[in-house]
Amino acid sequence: MSQVPQSFTTLEERITADYPTLSRRLQQTARFLLDHPQEVAFATVAQLAQQAGVTPSTLIRFSNSFGFSGFSEMQQLFRARLFDELPNYNERIRAVRTATGETPDSTQLLWEFASANQEALQQLPDRINPDHLESALDIFEKANAVHVMGARRSFVVASYMTYALHHIEKPAFLMNGLGGMYSEQVKAVGTHDALLVISFAPYAQESRDVAEEAHRRGIPLVVLTDSSLSPLVRLSDVALIVHEAEVKSFRGLTASLCLTQTLAISLGVRQDKALDLQKSRNQPDQP
Repeated sequence: MSQVPQSFTTLEERITADYPTLSRRLQQTARFLLDHPQEVAFATVAQLAQQAGVTPSTLIRFSNSFGFSGFSEMQQLFRARLFDELPNYNERIRAVRTATGETPDSTQLLWEFASANQEALQQLPDRINPDHLESALDIFEKANAVHVMGARRSFVVASYMTYALHHIEKPAFLMNGLGGMYSEQVKAVGTHDALLVISFAPYAQESRDVAEEAHRRGIPLVVLTDSSLSPLVRLSDVALIVHEAEVKSFRGLTASLCLTQTLAISLGVRQDKALDLQKSRNQPDQP
């Protein structure tokens, strides 16, 4: 059995290759999906079925035929395509309005973003493996310094993590790539340091390159990413997988910021306990 496509490009190639063997209804569905990718990214199954001239069950059967558990799983690839092709927010807003015919007001958007982020936060503790969390803290605690890298959207999370580490007095350095100097900055990471790379789909090439170099040099590497299929996972010593909220093609950062705050404060607690232990050992015995 063929693997489930993990990108829109792979799905498009599979649909094109399998098209001649599909039934007439599934061929009709395939043509509509590939001709209207923006609409497919946001509309409901019922809306798409009406536009395509097929039944909702046909759309579900189509997604099942390519290995997906349901239509919504396949729909995620159409949304990911939009992230890749329309990084500009204005272009994405226009695409969403065109595809859905909706123009939500600010109050509606606030409720949608708040609700989606609340759900992401509620799910976060169950999604993070406690052993992985402790292993990441072990790496940071043993490191002389922690270097933090996050390109593009991930830069916000990387900046906060560096800020938080400074405030628990853990030596930390933000890789900002100023002047395109990511390769020079990763070379400055010592063998007794640690590196945290934060990267979300579509996984910036700069992040991949930094992780590759750290892996090659044997530098302890913690990765914060959004999928176990992320190309950075195979390079990491520890991978923390975060699922962010998504509203109308705009992904949040709330869960990632919550996790980095947890890492920083937990590391601070460890350091404080170690300090107490050291003080107790240095105290003279009572007569």
